[in-house]
Amino acid sequence: METQRYSILYSSKTGNTKKLAEKIREVLPEENCDYFGTEGAKALSSDILYIGFWTDIGNADPATLELLKSLKNKKIFLFGTAGFGGSEAYFQQVLGKVKESVDESNTVMGEFMCQGKMPQSVRDRYVKMKEKPDHAPNLDELIQNFDRALSHPDNEDLDRLEEIIRRDLKK
Repeated sequence: METQRYSILYSSKTGNTKKLAEKIREVLPEENCDYFGTEGAKALSSDILYIGFWTDIGNADPATLELLKSLKNKKIFLFGTAGFGGSEAYFQQVLGKVKESVDESNTVMGEFMCQGKMPQSVRDRYVKMKEKPDHAPNLDELIQNFDRALSHPDNEDLDRLEEIIRRDLKK
């Protein structure tokens, strides 16, 4: 990828996806970067687009989906975070939904997802729901998931992302 130009575009509601974007920027050759940020027309002229998203009801956030639908003939690396489902199966399900918005003229050259922390208001809502006598039976599990997500993306997540990016550079 030494001569290919790239841009990193991301949408980050709580800062999780921004952390991933910053890690990608740290790993890739700075001199080949056309754009880094949340929106930019200049980015669309790059050979490769690293596109980051936060998960909204099992799919990428609306702004990212809109961007993906508009792209043609690009190489795309998708990366994202999700507060729920610290499992690879869930991440693959989300990535599958996201890829449905990618035009077939594009090539998805790589992907990465990890868990991300959620706003405290989410946990507060679960605790409040639990006070009701007829609450959902899975609230304890949701609270535990929230607590597990607090440290993410963590160093292990960032190291895995770096490994994937470095491997793709060698292709």
